[in-house]
Amino acid sequence: MQRLTRRDMLRGSTLALAGAAFATPAAIATASSHTQETGKDRDMSRTTDLTGPAAATPEAFDEIYLGRHIKGWPATGGPSGRDARAQSNHRTAGSPEPAEFIVRIDDADLHVMQGADGTWVSVVNHYTRQRTPRETARAAVRDLKGASLVPLMA
Repeated sequence: MQRLTRRDMLRGSTLALAGAAFATPAAIATASSHTQETGKDRDMSRTTDLTGPAAATPEAFDEIYLGRHIKGWPATGGPSGRDARAQSNHRTAGSPEPAEFIVRIDDADLHVMQGADGTWVSVVNHYTRQRTPRETARAAVRDLKGASLVPLMA
């Protein structure tokens, strides 16, 4: 068996670096051409099409999505018109007041937050922004993949 020398290591690493340098522009060109053709990135798990205005006040919803019962309503009034304090034990950190929007998956509270740009995120999919709380709840159902939502400990 031949012994590996510094010259062999240097030659191998130079070839690997040259191969990477030639492959990178081709990969970038392929990705950018796909984005230009479709208007969307290839990795849709991280990006969401946020074109169009976000609703100033999201509307209440109650539906079955992928076999899970999701519902949501503004914190100022529950599905029956009552105050959200009577509907949910969900609170923002450090505040006795309820969150701005209440979302439930199978009667378990899903903590949702609205960003400064008007998009919404949840504790289940915190790095994916959605336009509405309904889209956020649907994304959480997809990410849970049948698992139960556990309570958030504040």
